[in-house]
Amino acid sequence: MIFDRKNLDNDTLVSFYKKLLLPRMVEEKMLILLRQGRIGKWFSGIGQEAIAVGSTLAMADDEYILPMHRNLGVFTTRNIPLSRLMAQWQGKPSGFTKGRDRSFHFGTQEYKIIGMISHLGPQLALADGIALADVLSNQKKTTLVYTGEGATSEGDFHEALNIAAVWNLPVIFLIENNGYGLSTPTNEQYHCAQLVDRAIGYGMEGRRIDGNNILEVYHTITDIKNSIRENPRPVLLECMTFRMRGHEEASGTKYVPQNLMEWWSAKDPLANYEKYLLSQRALLPEWIPLIRKEFTTLIESEFEKVYNEADIVPDINTEVEDMYHPYNFPAAQPAATPATTKRYIDAISDGLRQGMRKYPNLVIMGQDIAEYGGAFKITQGFVEEFGKGRVRNTPICESGIVGAGMGLAINGYKAIVEMQFADFVTCGFNQIINNLAKTHYRWAQAVDMVVRMPTGAGTGAGPFHSQSNEAWFTKTPGLKVVYPAFPADAKGLLLAAIEDPNPFIYFEHKYLYRSISGEVPDNDVLIEIGKANIVQQGTAASIITFGLGVHWALEYTAKHPDQPLEIIDLRSLLPWDKEAVEASVKKTGRALVLHEDTLTSGFGAEIAAHIAEHCFKYLDAPVMRCGSLDTAIPMNKALEDQFLAKARLEETVEKLLAY
Repeated sequence: MIFDRKNLDNDTLVSFYKKLLLPRMVEEKMLILLRQGRIGKWFSGIGQEAIAVGSTLAMADDEYILPMHRNLGVFTTRNIPLSRLMAQWQGKPSGFTKGRDRSFHFGTQEYKIIGMISHLGPQLALADGIALADVLSNQKKTTLVYTGEGATSEGDFHEALNIAAVWNLPVIFLIENNGYGLSTPTNEQYHCAQLVDRAIGYGMEGRRIDGNNILEVYHTITDIKNSIRENPRPVLLECMTFRMRGHEEASGTKYVPQNLMEWWSAKDPLANYEKYLLSQRALLPEWIPLIRKEFTTLIESEFEKVYNEADIVPDINTEVEDMYHPYNFPAAQPAATPATTKRYIDAISDGLRQGMRKYPNLVIMGQDIAEYGGAFKITQGFVEEFGKGRVRNTPICESGIVGAGMGLAINGYKAIVEMQFADFVTCGFNQIINNLAKTHYRWAQAVDMVVRMPTGAGTGAGPFHSQSNEAWFTKTPGLKVVYPAFPADAKGLLLAAIEDPNPFIYFEHKYLYRSISGEVPDNDVLIEIGKANIVQQGTAASIITFGLGVHWALEYTAKHPDQPLEIIDLRSLLPWDKEAVEASVKKTGRALVLHEDTLTSGFGAEIAAHIAEHCFKYLDAPVMRCGSLDTAIPMNKALEDQFLAKARLEETVEKLLAY
């Protein structure tokens, strides 16, 4: 192993040695504690510390790093107190996640580190969003994100690199090629000669270096960082190393050939760097035991201090409240005047435009939304007013763009991501369910983001463009879900979602875009999330619905004026207005839950269950549901009409009233 100190003096070289030694000694202690049963699990980075330490040393303290779960050296090099790290590993209150997540699955704005989720690849797109925020705010910074050679097989790897290349984002994508994904060797992970060759396909620079050489890592990252700060662009860096222990300790290493272990043992990054410093007389032999003793004392004292801390006392209210970032709806709203008659689609566009004007840090992203104005022309003219920096056409990659939106939110921006159709959200499902929704609960980071979902049937668009898929999200704590039925609500709920610093799923019904109009305040009047609207008063029965279902209910009651039905438009589904529903059902004694989604496991089942549990003694009939058929949505109009819940609404109401 050849070390090139370049312009580094002896004191700096020794400081690097200490940074390299500390995580190794911490790990050795953790392995002992694991065997003693004093900690639960450990993912070892022994043998590959030079990558984490060398790269972190090269980055400025105010530049974001997104590490993996073997990169203890990132955290120690950023000088996070060992007591906080050990509290995190032991699930103590003073850790970063209040015992809610383990090892390195956390982030910290204080140290500009954003930890991974177990799905590996999604963090790569977050780095894109973080870097985009720096570019938009004219900050000459670099973002560093790690991945393993195994995770390069995921689609998220491709999406993130492609986005960064297309947008010229200053991101260093660092691959720790440590030979194995759990027990799967590299020859079963990819077929190219070397992973860095993939850079060519994205039109980006790629480098391959010895990841066990701390000086080579440091100088390479320094060179790349300084270059892309001035000339923003992504770089792919493959660092060759080896994992000297199992995927986690229970896995062992029996699947690794002994000769391979011996070859890499000779390339130990700590031992080789120590020999180099001794040869340079930058480090004297008698210093080594003194440094080790100092670290041993520190590690022992920090561990025992945390080990003796009181354990977490579970509290239900704390757990529930921490799912969401605190937000108080404004106590007073401006008068809703003047008002203009607008179509549903124009009300949404109006809300987006006002949000963009109010918040210079709000960015809208989606397929074809810039010059073309989006598939439904909702953002037509936005580029001319706000510029392509804030109204961004995206590649076709829902997961990467949702992740980039989250990265923007992490780095001080607001993000709106448009799904061209709600059906396409499946391609970004992991980012929404496991990243957006859980982040505040895990480490108190707000994710100020809205995902717009053009949804629903009635246009003959078939199985892949017509689903009303709100139930996929209403069972996911951490998200807020809204579904307006009228133009004024569409604008007011959208503006409220933009204001609220939590992740929103905003459903907008395609059939309603140009089919209904109504009075819409010209100013920015917000509608409180979680508050239903009594669309029509009645006494015979309560119809609880939302979205297009509200219009079906109104159409039905217009044809049956002799039936005084009360219509409750929920507007918000997560949270939903239990008090309004209960009050209505207690008044009428009968309840029908109507929705466009399939009957089985539709959101209406949750409402019906709540009514049955909390309003049973007030009911004069069973709670009834009216939903669409338990099939995919057909394209043919006659088949689609048969599929939709509207086809069974009349008979269900008559059954309810006749009971």
